[in-house]
Amino acid sequence: MNRVRPVSGGGRAVEVPPERLAGWFSRFAERHGGVVSTSVTPARCLVTAVDGATASVSAAFGEFTPAGDADGLVLDALLAHASTSRRVGLLLVRLGGHSIGVAQDGVVVVSTTGSRQVHGRNKAGGWSQQRFARRREGQARVALQAAADDAARVLAPRVGELDAVVLGGDRQALDALRGDRRLAEVFALASPRVLDVPEPRRAVLDEAAVRARAVEVVVREPAGNS
Repeated sequence: MNRVRPVSGGGRAVEVPPERLAGWFSRFAERHGGVVSTSVTPARCLVTAVDGATASVSAAFGEFTPAGDADGLVLDALLAHASTSRRVGLLLVRLGGHSIGVAQDGVVVVSTTGSRQVHGRNKAGGWSQQRFARRREGQARVALQAAADDAARVLAPRVGELDAVVLGGDRQALDALRGDRRLAEVFALASPRVLDVPEPRRAVLDEAAVRARAVEVVVREPAGNS
Protein backbone atom coordinates (compact mmCIF):
# COMPACT_ATOMS: atom_id res chain seq x y z
CA MET A 1 0.00 0.00 0.00
CA ASN A 2 1.27 3.48 -0.89
CA ARG A 3 2.14 5.74 2.05
CA VAL A 4 -0.03 8.86 2.28
CA ARG A 5 0.42 11.99 4.37
CA PRO A 6 -1.40 15.34 4.49
CA VAL A 7 0.38 18.39 3.08
CA SER A 8 0.13 22.03 4.03
CA GLY A 9 -2.34 24.07 2.03
CA GLY A 10 -4.63 21.07 1.58
CA GLY A 11 -4.12 17.88 -0.33
CA ARG A 12 -2.08 14.76 0.27
CA ALA A 13 1.30 13.36 -0.68
CA VAL A 14 1.43 9.78 -1.93
CA GLU A 15 4.63 7.73 -2.20
CA VAL A 16 4.55 5.77 -5.46
CA PRO A 17 7.28 3.29 -6.52
CA PRO A 18 8.76 4.09 -9.97
CA GLU A 19 7.41 0.89 -11.52
CA ARG A 20 3.84 1.83 -10.50
CA LEU A 21 3.87 5.45 -11.64
CA ALA A 22 2.31 4.91 -15.06
CA GLY A 23 -0.56 2.91 -13.59
CA TRP A 24 -1.07 5.39 -10.76
CA PHE A 25 -1.41 8.33 -13.16
CA SER A 26 -3.74 6.34 -15.41
CA ARG A 27 -6.05 5.74 -12.45
CA PHE A 28 -5.77 9.41 -11.48
CA ALA A 29 -6.94 10.35 -14.98
CA GLU A 30 -9.86 7.91 -14.80
CA ARG A 31 -11.01 9.23 -11.43
CA HIS A 32 -10.99 12.85 -12.61
CA GLY A 33 -12.51 12.62 -16.08
CA GLY A 34 -9.25 12.64 -17.99
CA VAL A 35 -6.16 14.86 -18.10
CA VAL A 36 -6.08 18.28 -19.73
CA SER A 37 -2.34 18.95 -19.69
CA THR A 38 1.09 18.00 -18.41
CA SER A 39 3.58 20.75 -17.64
CA VAL A 40 7.21 19.91 -16.95
CA THR A 41 9.80 22.37 -15.68
CA PRO A 42 13.28 21.36 -14.51
CA ALA A 43 11.97 21.35 -10.93
CA ARG A 44 8.40 20.06 -11.25
CA CYS A 45 6.00 17.91 -13.25
CA LEU A 46 2.38 19.08 -12.98
CA VAL A 47 -0.58 17.08 -14.30
CA THR A 48 -3.94 18.86 -14.44
CA ALA A 49 -7.18 16.90 -14.73
CA VAL A 50 -10.44 17.85 -16.47
CA ASP A 51 -12.19 18.53 -13.14
CA GLY A 52 -9.37 20.76 -11.87
CA ALA A 53 -7.57 18.21 -9.71
CA THR A 54 -3.78 18.30 -9.91
CA ALA A 55 -0.99 15.82 -9.29
CA SER A 56 2.51 17.25 -9.02
CA VAL A 57 5.97 15.82 -8.48
CA SER A 58 9.01 17.83 -7.44
CA ALA A 59 12.36 16.65 -8.78
CA ALA A 60 14.06 15.02 -5.79
CA PHE A 61 17.29 14.15 -7.62
CA GLY A 62 18.61 16.60 -10.18
CA GLU A 63 16.20 18.01 -12.76
CA PHE A 64 13.51 16.80 -15.12
CA THR A 65 14.49 16.76 -18.80
CA PRO A 66 13.18 17.61 -21.24
CA ALA A 67 10.89 20.37 -19.98
CA GLY A 68 7.80 21.68 -21.72
CA ASP A 69 4.00 21.71 -21.89
CA ALA A 70 1.84 19.10 -23.57
CA ASP A 71 -1.83 18.27 -24.00
CA GLY A 72 -3.07 15.21 -22.12
CA LEU A 73 -1.03 12.87 -19.98
CA VAL A 74 2.65 12.80 -21.02
CA LEU A 75 4.91 11.10 -18.48
CA ASP A 76 8.10 10.52 -20.47
CA ALA A 77 10.24 12.97 -18.47
CA LEU A 78 8.85 11.83 -15.12
CA LEU A 79 9.24 8.12 -15.82
CA ALA A 80 12.77 8.56 -17.14
CA HIS A 81 13.73 10.55 -14.06
CA ALA A 82 12.15 8.09 -11.63
CA SER A 83 13.67 4.99 -13.22
CA THR A 84 17.25 6.27 -13.38
CA SER A 85 19.73 4.08 -11.50
CA ARG A 86 21.04 5.91 -8.42
CA ARG A 87 23.35 5.39 -5.49
CA VAL A 88 22.15 7.29 -2.42
CA GLY A 89 23.29 7.83 1.12
CA LEU A 90 20.81 7.23 3.93
CA LEU A 91 21.02 9.13 7.21
CA LEU A 92 18.32 8.18 9.73
CA VAL A 93 18.62 9.74 13.17
CA ARG A 94 16.42 9.90 16.22
CA LEU A 95 17.54 10.86 19.70
CA GLY A 96 18.07 7.31 20.89
CA GLY A 97 19.61 5.78 17.80
CA HIS A 98 20.74 6.04 14.20
CA SER A 99 21.06 3.93 11.09
CA ILE A 100 23.30 5.05 8.26
CA GLY A 101 24.09 3.47 4.94
CA VAL A 102 24.48 3.52 1.18
CA ALA A 103 21.86 2.03 -1.13
CA GLN A 104 22.01 1.17 -4.81
CA ASP A 105 18.58 1.20 -6.47
CA GLY A 106 16.77 0.47 -3.24
CA VAL A 107 19.19 -2.15 -1.85
CA VAL A 108 21.46 -1.34 1.09
CA VAL A 109 25.09 -2.19 0.30
CA VAL A 110 26.87 -0.49 3.24
CA SER A 111 25.39 0.15 6.67
CA THR A 112 25.94 0.82 10.34
CA THR A 113 23.41 1.10 13.14
CA GLY A 114 23.83 2.31 16.70
CA SER A 115 21.72 3.10 19.74
CA ARG A 116 22.22 5.02 22.96
CA GLN A 117 19.97 5.27 25.99
CA VAL A 118 18.31 8.66 26.33
CA HIS A 119 15.78 8.88 29.16
CA GLY A 120 12.39 10.47 28.62
CA ARG A 121 11.42 13.74 30.23
CA ASN A 122 10.95 13.84 34.00
CA LYS A 123 7.76 15.52 35.23
CA ALA A 124 8.99 15.90 38.79
CA GLY A 125 9.92 19.38 39.94
CA GLY A 126 12.74 20.99 41.87
CA TRP A 127 16.33 19.82 42.13
CA SER A 128 15.48 16.29 40.99
CA GLN A 129 14.10 17.60 37.71
CA GLN A 130 17.15 19.77 37.06
CA ARG A 131 19.52 16.89 37.74
CA PHE A 132 17.49 14.60 35.50
CA ALA A 133 17.46 17.23 32.72
CA ARG A 134 21.26 17.55 32.86
CA ARG A 135 21.63 13.79 32.68
CA ARG A 136 19.24 13.61 29.73
CA GLU A 137 21.08 16.40 27.90
CA GLY A 138 24.35 14.56 28.44
CA GLN A 139 22.88 11.32 27.08
CA ALA A 140 21.49 13.17 24.05
CA ARG A 141 24.90 14.72 23.30
CA VAL A 142 26.56 11.30 23.46
CA ALA A 143 23.91 9.79 21.17
CA LEU A 144 24.17 12.57 18.60
CA GLN A 145 27.96 12.49 18.69
CA ALA A 146 27.87 8.76 17.98
CA ALA A 147 25.55 9.39 15.02
CA ALA A 148 27.81 12.14 13.68
CA ASP A 149 30.90 9.93 14.05
CA ASP A 150 29.27 7.07 12.14
CA ALA A 151 28.00 9.42 9.42
CA ALA A 152 31.50 10.87 9.05
CA ARG A 153 32.95 7.36 8.81
CA VAL A 154 30.38 5.81 6.45
CA LEU A 155 29.04 8.65 4.29
CA ALA A 156 31.63 11.43 4.19
CA PRO A 157 34.33 9.37 2.41
CA ARG A 158 31.77 8.18 -0.17
CA VAL A 159 30.23 11.55 -1.06
CA GLY A 160 31.86 11.51 -4.47
CA GLU A 161 30.05 8.31 -5.46
CA LEU A 162 26.59 9.37 -4.25
CA ASP A 163 23.82 10.89 -6.36
CA ALA A 164 22.03 12.22 -3.27
CA VAL A 165 21.54 11.77 0.46
CA VAL A 166 18.11 10.93 1.87
CA LEU A 167 17.41 11.99 5.45
CA GLY A 168 14.98 10.48 7.93
CA GLY A 169 13.95 10.67 11.56
CA ASP A 170 13.82 13.58 13.96
CA ARG A 171 14.43 16.99 12.38
CA GLN A 172 15.97 18.46 15.52
CA ALA A 173 18.45 15.61 15.73
CA LEU A 174 19.29 16.03 12.05
CA ASP A 175 19.75 19.78 12.53
CA ALA A 176 22.19 19.08 15.35
CA LEU A 177 24.26 16.96 12.96
CA ARG A 178 24.26 19.74 10.36
CA GLY A 179 26.55 21.70 12.63
CA ASP A 180 29.30 19.09 12.32
CA ARG A 181 31.81 20.38 9.76
CA ARG A 182 32.77 16.82 8.79
CA LEU A 183 29.26 16.37 7.38
CA ALA A 184 29.00 19.58 5.34
CA GLU A 185 29.30 17.76 2.00
CA VAL A 186 26.88 15.06 3.15
CA PHE A 187 24.15 17.58 3.95
CA ALA A 188 24.90 19.52 0.77
CA LEU A 189 23.65 16.43 -1.12
CA ALA A 190 20.51 16.01 1.00
CA SER A 191 17.18 15.93 -0.86
CA PRO A 192 14.41 18.16 0.59
CA ARG A 193 12.14 15.33 1.74
CA VAL A 194 12.73 13.95 5.25
CA LEU A 195 11.38 10.44 5.74
CA ASP A 196 9.21 9.85 8.79
CA VAL A 197 10.72 6.72 10.34
CA PRO A 198 10.50 4.93 13.72
CA GLU A 199 13.53 4.30 15.93
CA PRO A 200 16.27 3.52 13.39
CA ARG A 201 17.20 -0.15 13.06
CA ARG A 202 18.65 -2.13 10.16
CA ALA A 203 15.17 -3.19 9.03
CA VAL A 204 14.10 0.47 9.09
CA LEU A 205 17.14 1.34 6.96
CA ASP A 206 16.19 -1.33 4.42
CA GLU A 207 12.66 0.09 4.20
CA ALA A 208 14.03 3.62 3.86
CA ALA A 209 16.21 2.50 0.94
CA VAL A 210 13.09 1.32 -0.89
CA ARG A 211 11.15 4.46 0.02
CA ALA A 212 14.00 6.67 -1.19
CA ARG A 213 13.28 5.43 -4.73
CA ALA A 214 9.59 6.22 -4.46
CA VAL A 215 8.18 9.34 -6.11
CA GLU A 216 6.14 11.61 -3.86
CA VAL A 217 3.06 12.78 -5.75
CA VAL A 218 1.16 15.72 -4.24
CA VAL A 219 -2.55 15.50 -5.08
CA ARG A 220 -4.87 18.45 -4.69
CA GLU A 221 -8.57 17.98 -5.33
CA PRO A 222 -10.73 20.65 -7.00
CA ALA A 223 -12.56 23.11 -4.74
CA GLY A 224 -15.58 21.49 -3.12
CA ASN A 225 -14.17 17.94 -3.33
CA SER A 226 -12.53 16.04 -0.50
